[in-house]
Amino acid sequence: MTVDSSMSSGYCSLEEELEDCFFTAKTTFFRNVQSKHPSKNVCKPAEEATHRPPTLQEIKQKIDSYNTREKNCLGMKLSEDGTYTGFIKVHLKLRRPVTVPAGIRPQSIYDAIKEVDLAATTDKRTSFYLPLDAIKQLHISSTTTVSEVIQGLLKKFMVVDNPQKFALFKRIHKDGQVLFQKLSIADCPLYLRLLAGPDNDVLSFVLKENETGEVEWDAFSIPELQNFLTILEKEEQDKIQQVQKKYDKFRQKLEEALRESQGKPG
Repeated sequence: MTVDSSMSSGYCSLEEELEDCFFTAKTTFFRNVQSKHPSKNVCKPAEEATHRPPTLQEIKQKIDSYNTREKNCLGMKLSEDGTYTGFIKVHLKLRRPVTVPAGIRPQSIYDAIKEVDLAATTDKRTSFYLPLDAIKQLHISSTTTVSEVIQGLLKKFMVVDNPQKFALFKRIHKDGQVLFQKLSIADCPLYLRLLAGPDNDVLSFVLKENETGEVEWDAFSIPELQNFLTILEKEEQDKIQQVQKKYDKFRQKLEEALRESQGKPG
């Protein structure tokens, strides 16, 4: 901001601008909590299937076609009862911290085999951010639902938050756009994977915060709410520093202009 433009357009007081910054910080924070998407990402509920269920022969043909295109030895396997198993990859795009048990060791192979629930071994909790864009590969059945996938992911990362806080989306590319469709908790991701084929550019799965349009504060624990307040306070302090730097620079330019004007003959 130059001296001339500031003086011609007028300016508010530091106190008023700080109040505006507090409001902006709070608005930005709550919008982030609601996790609204940019306009280029179109989110809509997944369309309900209206076609008849495929026959066993049709499923076998689709699996054979799928396996011929799968290059990473992650093909699907058909059982005699018509169910089948395979792999899906889920991208984690969680922008809010998750709650995990504090002070326990990572899960070992022994724990996984014995299905030991390490989260139940302590009452202490802490919050942290999962790596953005982390990918988790899951081996599931054709009968595994979205709800079970979400619960399985949370268990693998020892997340103790309510599963209802999360939702599974399918991400597709259409007409040059990236479209996200929220899946129903009763949908079967492996069937969608089979229909789309093994190419992740055609279809991929994304775990995100459940977007209900409003923040359900009752679903958060006290430590989570305290963590939100800490984040909000940090954002406010950052805004204060930005405004102070802005006015310090403005004062410096005014003082320079005054010194220059005093040195010139009137």
